[in-house]
Amino acid sequence: MTPSPKEIFNRAELLLGADGMERLASVRVILFGVGGVGSWCAEGLIRSGVTHLTLVDADCVAPSNINRQRMATARTVGCSKVEVLRDMLLEINPSAEITALEARFTDATADSFALETYDYIIDAIDALKDKAALILRAAATPATFFSSMGAACKIDPTRIRVASFWEVRGCPLGAMLRKKLRKAGTLPAKDFLCVYDEELLENRGIDTALPEELKFEKKAHNGSLVTVTAPFGFTLASLVIQDCLQSLQSPLIR
Repeated sequence: MTPSPKEIFNRAELLLGADGMERLASVRVILFGVGGVGSWCAEGLIRSGVTHLTLVDADCVAPSNINRQRMATARTVGCSKVEVLRDMLLEINPSAEITALEARFTDATADSFALETYDYIIDAIDALKDKAALILRAAATPATFFSSMGAACKIDPTRIRVASFWEVRGCPLGAMLRKKLRKAGTLPAKDFLCVYDEELLENRGIDTALPEELKFEKKAHNGSLVTVTAPFGFTLASLVIQDCLQSLQSPLIR
């Protein structure tokens, strides 16, 4: 027998209250990027009572994803990330409304996502250009926006922090984003909170997932562990929960 939402979220409601759970169940969230950070953010949201979630990612599961991404297993290699993740999340709460968009956010595709219809926009994109484009678009909407900075080259989750975009320090990705936006003369319309970590280690190995001719070039990916990427994702989810509770006295953004 499938448990009811009341049974599933009993422990959450004990902590957050009935009004908190109603708030979480009513907000509309869109999450861009369901990799090592975003996939765990999605699970944190659904397990906490969010029921309207849109997942956006154009990639399929690769063997190198298995060490840190929620939906990546030996069985799901080659499958659409958003579709596999959606099915897993529906096993947690079958009553949830989860939309899987196998797409990429770019300047060219931005208008297709109707960002203005969401209460929360979450950025877990890796690509610098696309991330910068999402920051500008999301910051121009009434929605509350949260962003993940770089989670690679780190092993200590106790160093994870939350700060406004302009106050993030010690994160190369954050620095590159600020430099890119300033150089283009297109700054975000409003500030927003970011999850980041000042720890920065060097890769000690060689990227065996790349073709041999690229292994010693800067095109190699950085190493990352689920013990850091998952806490990044859960921290993003917690920001949504905290904001929902703090805004119970105000109307939802639509």
